[in-house]
Amino acid sequence: MNLLLPIAVLWPLLVLLRSGLMQAMEQGGRRRHEPRRELLDGWWASAPLPALALALWPGELSFAMDSWLLGGLWQHDAARRPWLMFGTLLWFLAGCYARGYLADEQHSAVAGDGSATRRLLGFSLFWPLTLAGNLLLILAEDIPSFYLGFITMTLAAYVLVVHTGDRDARRGGLAYIVMALCGEALILGGLLWAAGSAEALTLSELRVAIAEAEQGLWMAALLWLGFGVKAGVIGLHVWLPLAHPVAPTPASAVLSGVMVKAGVLGWLYTLPLGDAEAGLARLGEAIIAVGLAGAFLAALLGVAQRHPKAVLAYSSVSQLGMLASLVGVGLATPALWPSLLAPVTLFAAHHGMTKGTLFLGVGISEHPPRLPAWLIVTLLALPALSLGGALTSGLIAKGFIKEVLKEGGYSTLVSWLSVAAVGSTLLVARALWRQWRRRGEPTTSLHSPMFLAWLFAVLAAAGVPLWLPIGESGVPWPPLKELPGLLWPAGLGVILAGLVMLAAKAGRGEWERFSPLPAGDLWWVYAALARHLVALLGMLGGRLRTGNQWLRAGLVARERRITAWLDDLSHYERVFTHLAMPLMIGVALMLLLGFWLG
Repeated sequence: MNLLLPIAVLWPLLVLLRSGLMQAMEQGGRRRHEPRRELLDGWWASAPLPALALALWPGELSFAMDSWLLGGLWQHDAARRPWLMFGTLLWFLAGCYARGYLADEQHSAVAGDGSATRRLLGFSLFWPLTLAGNLLLILAEDIPSFYLGFITMTLAAYVLVVHTGDRDARRGGLAYIVMALCGEALILGGLLWAAGSAEALTLSELRVAIAEAEQGLWMAALLWLGFGVKAGVIGLHVWLPLAHPVAPTPASAVLSGVMVKAGVLGWLYTLPLGDAEAGLARLGEAIIAVGLAGAFLAALLGVAQRHPKAVLAYSSVSQLGMLASLVGVGLATPALWPSLLAPVTLFAAHHGMTKGTLFLGVGISEHPPRLPAWLIVTLLALPALSLGGALTSGLIAKGFIKEVLKEGGYSTLVSWLSVAAVGSTLLVARALWRQWRRRGEPTTSLHSPMFLAWLFAVLAAAGVPLWLPIGESGVPWPPLKELPGLLWPAGLGVILAGLVMLAAKAGRGEWERFSPLPAGDLWWVYAALARHLVALLGMLGGRLRTGNQWLRAGLVARERRITAWLDDLSHYERVFTHLAMPLMIGVALMLLLGFWLG
């Protein structure tokens, strides 16, 4: 059964090779009038199925490769199993959804449209490659495999972001790749520094090395910032609201539902959480503060957006800020981390499935199925209310977190997180409103893979605590007496959203008449600073070129003077050459005269 580990990672690569070979054979041997075969077929959608089967395996598995880099070690255990399960499930549902979402593009490619074929080929190749990287970073225990999976997922996802190839897609892809490379540099620096300090080869050894190192605080800070780019830490989040709106909807679902969780998983794998000897309490307190700042600021920025996927992107930043604050608790109070790990995992899975479902719902709003409007609205609102903590998995996850934090003496943090949940509710209400304003005509069949995948995602997201394997005792349900304390943030958010819409309607306006802020917020500040920096470097370069020209002119003038002096010497040399014979005769006569006189 240990072979399930390499099979789970290699199967997406085989799917990739099949798509590439199939396209090569189509181009090389297809007759002119022979129809092309579909790239996004059932085999392509099966890429995550072996990994999903592995996630269902209850026991622990290990696969060692002595000849792999510095020695490979892949593991499947109780800690990795929940992340693998919800991740592969969302990848599978999004892949099935993509077959319906890109059906028109696929029909154009089959009909011979070269542009559609190129776009679809890139999507069909880099989707399984991104999945393979995601699976490898989850299963890897050795540091090289983990980093290889992380960077493979990061770089391959760029092609998914720029799928359409238009101006907005290129801009979103630029923001994504620039921030991703900055994060990769920080991650690589932190891994090499920490691993080199203790010659660590595995992630477990890395955490011990950071805890014991004299410069462990700076190592941990590098890794937290590096993975924080992927996890949407405020200030490093700017790629999310630019990349999500331009990417195809299934790609947006896995970007926000699974790939950003790779940053959170990187924190859990590399930071010495729960280690009392690490002495990283100050860093933990800073992470809590930054996480809460992200939760509130992202909510304020998100409600001013008009594109529903941009609103949902800011919602991800807000929710990830809450997750970051919980990770900070694990560093500030190590004794609390063993109890906090299970609710953090549940919250990550709940957010991943729910946010992925909300992104898939954007495509459903654009191409709604032939169902009553009230039923579609109910299905769209179910994950939204869950994300706000009012229903199903959101209510249970936040109740679990609240219980552990209160027992650990973090009642103040619980209050701040509850207030942040009001912002989360406002954001999803804003996203649903914008979806309703942009809705299309009912065209999607009830038998379409797009609709069926979304419907199953809605049900799976609602029941995350029921099927996610967390601990032996499972997930505790909140008692009835705690419900008012859990429900008031979502209730207040709904009331505020309703009041804003009523005020806008009374003022003969719309909610979207809020002064719109550009998606990406600080990205434009960073871009302006980069332009000024380039201009400054250009000016310095111009001055250096001017100084170089001045120095070169001075050297040329001096060279000319030296050349003239040498020319004068050559004149004297010619004179000396003509007088050399008489002078030699004269010298000889003088010597003879001297000898004679002597």
